[in-house]
Amino acid sequence: MHGVMKPSTVYCLKLLLLLALGGVTMHVPEVDVVASLGALCLDGHFSFHDAPAAARDFGNRCSLLPAAVLHPGSVADIAATVKRVFLLGRNSPLTIAARGHGHSLLGQSQAEGGIVVRMESLAAGATEMKVHGGLWPHVDVPGGELWIDVLHETLKHGLAPRSWTDYLHLTVGGTLSNAGVSGQAFQHGPQINNVNQLEIVTGRGDVVTCSPLENSDLFYASLGGLGQFGIITRARIALEPAPKMVRWIRVLYSDFEAFTEDQEMLITAEKTFDYIEGFVIINRTGVLNTWRTSFKPQDPVQASQFQSDGRVLYCLELTKNFNPDEADIMEQEVGALLCRLRYISSTLFHTDVTYLEFLDRL
Repeated sequence: MHGVMKPSTVYCLKLLLLLALGGVTMHVPEVDVVASLGALCLDGHFSFHDAPAAARDFGNRCSLLPAAVLHPGSVADIAATVKRVFLLGRNSPLTIAARGHGHSLLGQSQAEGGIVVRMESLAAGATEMKVHGGLWPHVDVPGGELWIDVLHETLKHGLAPRSWTDYLHLTVGGTLSNAGVSGQAFQHGPQINNVNQLEIVTGRGDVVTCSPLENSDLFYASLGGLGQFGIITRARIALEPAPKMVRWIRVLYSDFEAFTEDQEMLITAEKTFDYIEGFVIINRTGVLNTWRTSFKPQDPVQASQFQSDGRVLYCLELTKNFNPDEADIMEQEVGALLCRLRYISSTLFHTDVTYLEFLDRL
């Protein structure tokens, strides 16, 4: 019918208009290459208006404008798109990058002139999170699901993953493509050590299930592989019984050697804390005054006399998990562990919070 443009033509015109209005210089894929994507039969869709948002990440150091953003409605959408790009051959300028919550630092979730796959759209599609109990509890999770949502869902069953990142508003596939490290790693390893199975879309567009016993090379390469061996579309995460409460502790050191030796002693001890992390503070605002809004000092009089402005300090952050009926045992275990440490005595602060409140503290 006259006066009506084909979808592929509209696709190309939108892309060229976006580039012109944005004043962005980039390599533009050939029109027929871009148009070929419009011919794919998808459960989801391609979009153009959000391409500038997909050209930014948390590092804020790179800005690479993609040609389009794929909002997959299924794993099949991702596989079909990857396969189409693969069949274009090595000479094609089109590339693909998976993007979770965009917390990459150097443009790893961007694709200049290519396609960014918005993995969070997959989590909202037909692939659902499923929690399994029994002797070996686990949860099957879409790669675009946020860890905070995994936590909320597993807690309904009294379970939780064993290893975390300090910030939970990141996607499962994103952190598993890196490592996923937090204060539980000294006991359970990073998050990639607590995965039983993966579903991967390979660079050829094949959907492959892999585990330590099945397609193990792909399994171990993809965990921590920065997306270079495929796109993680589903993960099976090991679970454990979740505690209800956490004793959350912070102590300060002025001596670096004492700080590191105490930390090493704690992570190698047979009976120790459940979470151990250390960090450096260059204090200019009175850190203890800030902590008073959330933490209780063991000795308010001594803490008020501690002068910290301008000093380089070293902090140990520690937790002990417990259930309310185990509070007395927890108090004894924490007291015995703290007696072995050489922190500044006036800087012991602690509070009791729910397990959810501690994990979602950032």
